[in-house]
Amino acid sequence: MGETRVDLLHLLEDLRDAYPGALEETILTEIVANSLDSGASRIMMEANPSEGTLTVIDNGSGMQRKDLARYHDIASSTKRRGQGIGFAGVGIKLGLLVCEEVRTETKRGHTHVSTTWHLSSRHRAPWKWVPPVGMVLLQGTAVRLKLQNILSPLLDSGFVEAVISRHFQPLLDPTFSNILHSHYPQGVAFEINGVGLTSQRFDAPVIAPLEIRLLRKRKPSAVGYLVRTESPLPEDLQGLAISTFGKVIKGGWDWLGVTPQARERISGLIEVPGLAGSLTLNKGDFIRVGARGGTYLAYRKAIQEAVQRQLSEWGVGDSPVEETPPRQIRPLERDLERVLEDLSDLFPLLGALVEHRRGGQKRLPLGTPGPFQEMRAVMVPGEVSQVQETEEELVVQPPGNDSLGGETQRKPREPEDQASVVSDFLLPDRGSRRVPARFGLGIQFEDREDDQEIGRLMESTVWVNRAHPAYQRAVATRSVGYHIALAVGLALAPLAVEPANEHAFLTAFLSCWGEASLPKKSKKRKR
Repeated sequence: MGETRVDLLHLLEDLRDAYPGALEETILTEIVANSLDSGASRIMMEANPSEGTLTVIDNGSGMQRKDLARYHDIASSTKRRGQGIGFAGVGIKLGLLVCEEVRTETKRGHTHVSTTWHLSSRHRAPWKWVPPVGMVLLQGTAVRLKLQNILSPLLDSGFVEAVISRHFQPLLDPTFSNILHSHYPQGVAFEINGVGLTSQRFDAPVIAPLEIRLLRKRKPSAVGYLVRTESPLPEDLQGLAISTFGKVIKGGWDWLGVTPQARERISGLIEVPGLAGSLTLNKGDFIRVGARGGTYLAYRKAIQEAVQRQLSEWGVGDSPVEETPPRQIRPLERDLERVLEDLSDLFPLLGALVEHRRGGQKRLPLGTPGPFQEMRAVMVPGEVSQVQETEEELVVQPPGNDSLGGETQRKPREPEDQASVVSDFLLPDRGSRRVPARFGLGIQFEDREDDQEIGRLMESTVWVNRAHPAYQRAVATRSVGYHIALAVGLALAPLAVEPANEHAFLTAFLSCWGEASLPKKSKKRKR
């Protein structure tokens, strides 16, 4: 009888390459994410360069003996997608690549056990039970990494602090305490080498809160803010960052599809707990297919509208980052708008790509079957902070400080004061013509010679592959319109339905597209 063997070293290296950041940064964030998912309210980290160890101790729920035994299996996890930041059980295993030994100690109830683990060869990663050394006193889990390289950045307390501050910024910002209270009722405190991390608030001349609410819900589903500065920001701070359960997932302007004027002076952060179920394996992006992809695209469009509205108030608004489509594509886009509107009743996940007119309602599919709830992007009017003439600390007031989660009570501003706030900090206008922003489905073209797909869906844009032989044949036979419609249908199918139903969706899509291109029949008027 044969046996299936796994090249563990090769597998771990592939997992390492799947994560967007540096390996040491990934290991640290994965350990902290595991602590947060265990319900920890206090996470202590100790970097000891003399011994070459990094120790992370939390006061979470701990593990039973059988759970700790499963902890050493690759991709084994007791967590479920959407209930926390992690769900796959692979991140912590990356520590085997840089460690001589990984010691894990956990205590839960009367269970107090410990193991040691290391990578001995390409195919073997043995572990064994060892007596606990007392890293955990009452309850929780401790992980001690014995690093191979004594110059590893994981042994630098400054590096550890910078990683925590960058990847878990919402947990350190009081602005997000209300929306994260249900998931972290006791809050989260970080301690590095005996020194606690203090609260961090964005200090900027102008700060505008953002909220996204489900209709008939007092508590917002997403909370954040946009800030403007008088001088350019570092590149890693430019744009709007998005987080879920306190973990920053993406940043910049590219993911949002909006490019404001003077974008190097605008930053922000928004927390969306509802997107935890849409995270990819490496927690560096969001899924874009199926029900989870529909949830992400719906939230993204609501955030786009709220951000665009605020940028327009500041006088720096611009249209999303999309090239102007060719003239012959515009009628096709109008037909596709009608098709999506008609199909959104049968395939609700397409609602995230429907262009809504002013005053229309936005529907958010929440991933599970049942009645869909509506969502609304809210920009709190008048809540703009201005720098005072004195050198007092600028404090960001979170929207919804009261117990019911509603808007905070503020004194009404005089019209002259409010106008001065905006005019004093206007950013330079580039003099370009303002184009109304579109947040529905768009069509763009690209050349990918080695790709067999005729089109792909990126965010809310279908990119048609002009280098595909089928497209070149369509140009020769003057059937580009049908080819583009087919490419759009194939690109939308994975988002709209499960793989087994993609053929039925494509048939319905093409049928609806054909009817949209037919001239409307006018009724004969009686004499």
